[in-house]
Amino acid sequence: MRQIDIQREFKVAAQPCTESSLSLVLLAVLHDFHREDISYSFWKSSRSIHSVLTGEGDLDLLIARKDQHRCEILLLERGLKLFPSVPRRDDPAILSFLGYDDLTGRLMHIHLHFRLVAGERLLKNYRLPWEDVILARAVQHPSLPIKMLDPASEALLLIIRSCLELRRLDPVTLWHWTSTTRKFALDREMLTTHLDREALRNLAANLTTRPLATEIVEALYDKKPLQNRHALRRHAERFLAPYRTYSTVEMRLRAAGRAVGWIAGGLNKRFFHLPRPWSRRAPGGGAVVAIVGVDGSGKSTAVAAIRAWLGSEIDIVPIYFGTGDGRPSLLLRPFKMMMPPIARMLRARPKGSSHGKISNQAPGLLYSALLTVWAIVVAWEKRSKLLTARRGANRGLIILTDRYPQNEIPAFNDGPLLNRLPGTPQWLRRLEDSAYALARCLPPDLVIKLQVTPETAKVREPNMDPAVIRERIDALQHLNFAAARVVTVNAEQPLPEVIRRAKSEIWNLL
Repeated sequence: MRQIDIQREFKVAAQPCTESSLSLVLLAVLHDFHREDISYSFWKSSRSIHSVLTGEGDLDLLIARKDQHRCEILLLERGLKLFPSVPRRDDPAILSFLGYDDLTGRLMHIHLHFRLVAGERLLKNYRLPWEDVILARAVQHPSLPIKMLDPASEALLLIIRSCLELRRLDPVTLWHWTSTTRKFALDREMLTTHLDREALRNLAANLTTRPLATEIVEALYDKKPLQNRHALRRHAERFLAPYRTYSTVEMRLRAAGRAVGWIAGGLNKRFFHLPRPWSRRAPGGGAVVAIVGVDGSGKSTAVAAIRAWLGSEIDIVPIYFGTGDGRPSLLLRPFKMMMPPIARMLRARPKGSSHGKISNQAPGLLYSALLTVWAIVVAWEKRSKLLTARRGANRGLIILTDRYPQNEIPAFNDGPLLNRLPGTPQWLRRLEDSAYALARCLPPDLVIKLQVTPETAKVREPNMDPAVIRERIDALQHLNFAAARVVTVNAEQPLPEVIRRAKSEIWNLL
């Protein structure tokens, strides 16, 4: 359905809140659920419903097993996509769908729960066998078009989840301990203001035991922090023991393995950028997305914005193919450290250079020797990164590159460098050319060209020669990257508009 149709459908529904704040994607999904009579309920904190519907948090929906496949079809028809978790973090009762809201530029994350599972964040070891009762008691939100838990069900699940989740043995919970315990405390405080004790006691007694029900009511209304309810935790775990997925020993071993994977994934995401999946992969395999443009076109800014947008939900690896301010490989790093003193030695650079004072003289012997070494090292690094990018994409990762090697235009725009030196031996040229030929064999899946005027590039890169700027901008228009899908974006637009267009193209690729 077109965006304008969605707006018309939910113009009235969005009135109780700021009309522009609610995600039209999520509202459309909820409308479809109502139309098709899908049995569902938002089963987390009712206090967070509004922020969830604006796309600020994940939408956790409990879905009746009988409606599982119809629900998935409706999400796919609305343009949402299924993003599988890596096997070591997968739970067969939970699916993750992502949608893109083109108006806000946000990703919408919907968790479908076909079973009520609870436990530590890295390993949900308990199934709560109350799905039918919870869904039968679901109520309509008073002002938003969504079904949610009735207060008694929400209170019961809150207390039981606190027993199973608030444990310092889980490294994820421990890392977010203050915010997690505060969230539980705020949810409990809200529920105590409008929930009758007997309603909670009766529901808990029907679903558990009377002694446990009494402890659950006491835990809700007492001031003692939920994380300190050790006796209640033991009794709840004893009652739920038949519904465990793994025994205590196996659960601890599996949890330890997942903890190691979580730590390694976090380190990789922040520091190492190895092409290894750690969280959630792209559906149907990964992809290589290249952001290209002349210096000053905003490549690095666009890469950072896209990485922040997409990297919060799926595995994304950034790769920098340039030789400027981006992150170099260990191979190139010592040579980059040598460049500043060498640049100070060369007061004027020969023809073919882009920055600094440029003369019309041919490269001298010293400059030729330095450029030859530099070109071979750069080519070797590009070859290594090209293989890394393709291997990462094959493993389901999104590879986001700042620049991309090419051999259509020699000497600049990330092309071979030795063409500037007429006397270079042929075997060295062949060695360099092999890396750029590999780039043609391994083109990116999507190329986003950021196009700016020479005047804008000059303002952003004052040390760059104006003639070189014009030459490179003209050449960039003809780069096709071995017939890859190429999208040209006018980077003269306001930055949010440029980023929004790039996001839309990447989302369509996934």
